[in-house]
Amino acid sequence: METKGIMIVGVGGQGTLLASRILGSVLLGQGYDVKMSEVHGMSQRGGSVVTYVKYGDKVYSPLVDQGEADYILAFERLEAARWISYLREGGTLIVNDRRISPMPVITGAMEYPENIVDKLRAGGAKIAACDALEMAEEAGSAKSVNVVLIGILSAFTDFPEDVWQKAIFECVKPKFLELNQKAFSLGREFALKNL
Repeated sequence: METKGIMIVGVGGQGTLLASRILGSVLLGQGYDVKMSEVHGMSQRGGSVVTYVKYGDKVYSPLVDQGEADYILAFERLEAARWISYLREGGTLIVNDRRISPMPVITGAMEYPENIVDKLRAGGAKIAACDALEMAEEAGSAKSVNVVLIGILSAFTDFPEDVWQKAIFECVKPKFLELNQKAFSLGREFALKNL
């Protein structure tokens, strides 16, 4: 199998690392060689965070170069715009269509760009956009946006749903398990019905 690349991008505190652990658990459970690399930036201060995940028969490096990502999970729309050049032709951008203003916008040094998702679509990107925060809140916590997006990603793969649920069981603390299972199911159902 050829090597595939997935990027998980967001800002600090959004749960990108849990999302990458769940994804890694699924891929390892399917027998793939998996390499992951996390780049934090100023994650504790709400800065950009990116995780690279590569898998295949044999993977030598976790890094995904520009134009190589099969999927990008963007936890916020400005992060989608920041990393879109890494998406390969025919790849899919899964984006939480929500705004989290970076520090330059908060301080007034720059303006938050308008119509980001529409502009990315106009540029030819294949986009699965949703309000993951709304689904996360329906599941019981705004903090489960990460697992909603993993649920959406799962609908684009050939891996059975129970493999994903097993990975969630292995990666999530028991007291948050039911909430995250619901968040996953809401994301997956949204993707299967709408995308």
